[in-house]
Amino acid sequence: MSKTVDVSCILPCLNEEETIGLCVKKIKDVFAKENIAGEIVVVDNGSIDRSREIAEREGAIVVSETHKGYGAAYLRGLREAKGKYIIMGDADDTYNFYDIPKFLKPLKEGYDLVMGSRFKGKIRKGAMSWSHRYIGNPVLSGICRLFFRTRLSDIHCGMRALTNEAYKKMKLRTLGMEFATEMVVSAITKNLKVSEVPIDYHPRIGESKLKPLYDAWRHTRFMLLYCPMWLYLIPGILGFAGGMILLLLLSRRPIYFLGRSWDIHVMAFASVISILSYQLMNLGIFAHTFALKQGFLKYDKVTVFFQSRFSLEKGLALGGAVFLTGFVILIFIFIDWFSKNFGALYRIREALLAMTFLVIGLQTMFSSFFISLLFLEREIKS
Repeated sequence: MSKTVDVSCILPCLNEEETIGLCVKKIKDVFAKENIAGEIVVVDNGSIDRSREIAEREGAIVVSETHKGYGAAYLRGLREAKGKYIIMGDADDTYNFYDIPKFLKPLKEGYDLVMGSRFKGKIRKGAMSWSHRYIGNPVLSGICRLFFRTRLSDIHCGMRALTNEAYKKMKLRTLGMEFATEMVVSAITKNLKVSEVPIDYHPRIGESKLKPLYDAWRHTRFMLLYCPMWLYLIPGILGFAGGMILLLLLSRRPIYFLGRSWDIHVMAFASVISILSYQLMNLGIFAHTFALKQGFLKYDKVTVFFQSRFSLEKGLALGGAVFLTGFVILIFIFIDWFSKNFGALYRIREALLAMTFLVIGLQTMFSSFFISLLFLEREIKS
């Protein structure tokens, strides 16, 4: 009969023979001191040194994950974990595993995910480069706070803890370094209780596996994909509002600003910006609706308000009205041209305005069909 496991410690490992044994020993010391029924799962991600041998000798459970990647290693370890509580930490001895009780306390108090914070603790000399400490990590954590309304100070801390139940709710899937961000975002969107504890960060022994610019882009890309509001809607709304205001101001005559005349060329630019920005807004609505349907995002007040008031008929009516406005302007241009026996005509301003309304009107009507299809599919499945 197998014993009950309360705590599982997962360590991803790639050529960490200098530190893996020390990390396992520290965890065993904590288990013994705190009387914890625990297991240590080391996920070998393709080591070519003695890491696996050392970990097994120290009493860890060693499993292999052939698919390379930070997330791939953790996903394998999470599938293997049998404990009610799960501790995650790097095998390079940068994190002090004697801090494990700090993480278990909030979990036992009802939190689902507990993040370590190196910035609230102490970063030892040489543990983190200047660019990572003052630019990379603060910027990425700041983006996460802005996009997902969290107060976490260090979303990329490699030491964290969660309950096994929370892991099952998260439905994690990314295989690379963005896995660290996905865990935080998933916890937020699933309304899980998240806490943060200060920890110390130590210089690593051995070669770093990080690729700073590439990994930073992967984290940023993930947050943008999971936040259509900032990727599509906000740039789209700002561009559309600015473009339409400029277009309408120039529809009758040039305007003078900063000592210069702004005329037809600027109006043509405003028309293009308005149309492209409106496309971004539509893509944002599509992406947001799809993300809700897939469970990537949670419903918010704006979404509920929009969905409760939107209908295909209203979308068609709005789009039709905008299209008709552009069409009427074209009719007036044609009448003017006809009255001049199809001679010389200078109605470029009105033509640009009409063209913009025609395109936006058509986009609105066809987009309404697609949005209705997404909503209809959700209604059928519910």
